[in-house]
Amino acid sequence: MSGNGNKRKKYAPFFGCMISTKHSQFEAAVRRTMPKLGAELVDLEGFACCPDPIYFKAADKLDWLTLAARNICVAEEAGLDLMTCCSGCTSTLREANHTLKHDSELRAEVNRRLTVVDREFTGSIEVRNIAMIIRDDIGYDAVAASVIRPLKNFRVAIHYGCHLLKPGAIMAVEDPAQPEILHRLLEAIGAEPVWHSRHLSCCGMACQDEEMKAQIMRDNLNEFVALNVDAVGSICPTCFDQYDLGQILLSRKFQTKFNTPIFYYFQMLGLAQGCTPTEVGLQRHKISVKPALAKLGIQ
Repeated sequence: MSGNGNKRKKYAPFFGCMISTKHSQFEAAVRRTMPKLGAELVDLEGFACCPDPIYFKAADKLDWLTLAARNICVAEEAGLDLMTCCSGCTSTLREANHTLKHDSELRAEVNRRLTVVDREFTGSIEVRNIAMIIRDDIGYDAVAASVIRPLKNFRVAIHYGCHLLKPGAIMAVEDPAQPEILHRLLEAIGAEPVWHSRHLSCCGMACQDEEMKAQIMRDNLNEFVALNVDAVGSICPTCFDQYDLGQILLSRKFQTKFNTPIFYYFQMLGLAQGCTPTEVGLQRHKISVKPALAKLGIQ
């Protein structure tokens, strides 16, 4: 699907806890790249944690829905769609928005709770991941048109992660068994997306069994090495952590050197649009990106 690259629209960015407090380089990359695609980011006051779609949701789903609804209310009151930049935040806020729009009894109970903070969920806006907004409103062609430094011959292993695509009926991004959105986004900046047998696998972060977590990561990384990719590409800060710091911990555990760099997609987009590595925060990564930048001819 291709959107209208000439249509300028305003969005309320929701960066979430991890990006705002731990990976500010991702926020910087989004803020540098999206205006070049014609999107206007309108910062709203009052957002809190999404909250977490795994542990918080499992502890008390009604509290989880109420807190998510309060965040959505902030955007509703401004009349702006929410643009989520984290897969976990996308999962929480998109599911909450969908659930409360379709369950009147649950919506009434959540709104009863929200009276404490003088807010009401109305279901008047949409919650979409930033990648969906590019695909549906801006278009892949507009991304390609913004590129001044194509990432030619740059082989990127796609990692979708768990939360962006599933459950398919609620997330409704595209076919969760055959996604192509990240593939198309990478092609638009001149990179070569590399499909692999584990592109829909978990990064392992949510596993409670440490041995299972390590084995999932090891299997994923061995596949990347076998395919001789230059980098891993994702749009999830949790997956980023697992592949960045996680590779160092895994190398120590198995006495094997893992060093495949991982990029948040908008860092790669920034490079393609002419940003310096520092402007998109690549110096903050634990796994060195220098070999990848050398291949791209970027200093």
